This record gives sequence, structure tokens and C-alpha cells, in this order.
Amino acid sequence: MAVRPPGGPVTEPSGLTAQELRIARLAATGLTNKDIGRRLQLSPRTVAAHLYRVFPKLGITSRAALAHALGDG
Repeated sequence: MAVRPPGGPVTEPSGLTAQELRIARLAATGLTNKDIGRRLQLSPRTVAAHLYRVFPKLGITSRAALAHALGDG
């Protein structure tokens, strides 16, 4: 269930925003920042910025750990 902090974006229980979660799940499948950007109509740099914020929220340091941290693997 998503949570909306007062005045903030919708977040998932892990503390990720909906956009961060979408990006993290795509990255966990092995897509590159460029591929994710194409799918979501974002620049690869924007994708990288989201992932930069995702890693500490999930307590991980690599893309390889994404699937496990998201419970997808």
C-alpha cells in the first residue's frame, strides 16, 4: 500500500517514490539507464539520479542487489 507523507510524493513502504520503484524494478531486470530512460521518457542522467537516491534507501550499493532488495529475486 502506498503512503502519502504530508505535502510529499506518494511513497512505497520501502520509502521509495513510485517513480523510484519503477526505475529500480527496471534496473533490477538488467536494463541500462539508457534503456530505462527510453521506456519512461527520461534522460539517462535522470535515471541515474533516481538510482543514486534508491540505493541508500534500500541499504544496497550495487545494481546487482536491486532484485533481492525489492523482494523480486
